[in-house]
Amino acid sequence: MIVVSGEVLPEAWERSIALLWRNGFRVYTEYGEYSIDSPIAIKVLKPCEEPRIHLKGIVVGRLSQLFDYVDEVLYGINDWRVGKDWHYTYHERLFNYTVNGNSIDQIEYVVEKLKKTPFSRRAQAITWKPWRDINVDSPPCLQRTWFRIVKDKLILHVHIRSNDALKAAFMNMIAFTELQRSVAKKLGVKVGYYLHIADSYHVYERDWKWAEKFVEQIESGRSKRYWLTTEDFAKLAKVKNR
Repeated sequence: MIVVSGEVLPEAWERSIALLWRNGFRVYTEYGEYSIDSPIAIKVLKPCEEPRIHLKGIVVGRLSQLFDYVDEVLYGINDWRVGKDWHYTYHERLFNYTVNGNSIDQIEYVVEKLKKTPFSRRAQAITWKPWRDINVDSPPCLQRTWFRIVKDKLILHVHIRSNDALKAAFMNMIAFTELQRSVAKKLGVKVGYYLHIADSYHVYERDWKWAEKFVEQIESGRSKRYWLTTEDFAKLAKVKNR
């Protein structure tokens, strides 16, 4: 298992890519190609401290779509698509987990639980619905979020079954740490460390050339030119009020 630690998000993420590339193993996938793969644990000591953005991790058509993704996870801007052209959204599963017509806001539960018992081991929110997810092509990758207040700071552990290291992981980290920040604000505490755990952290064969070049940049130190503050990234993406 690969274990990575970094002060800020860009540092921890790019270290994870380099270690995966050097230490991962080749695995055949259900998509008809190989991947470089490994279980991983990535600890970010100061997840909300700037610089928070790594340009290489924003794999979208428009840079502004990073903020759209955050809004999707935190505010459910795409929940209307569930049951139409989308199987799920993380917001729908975390904030509106429905069983037999009964809806549960799991994040509200987390907040109320930690208000009463900050040290509880039960403040978690899940996504998996076996009666819906086991027979679909794209079930949720995120499985569980686990929150706790430690030394007056909110920590977050995120558990993911499958994570595309190059094309998804960094955007996941941005959105999940924004969720961490949001819950911390509701609890009136500061943000602690963030732990990102993936059972399968991988780079698909189609992206190996890209990964190899990126790892060369990381190991030479040149990749730091892609680190940006959120404010500078918002200006680059031409997005206001972020």
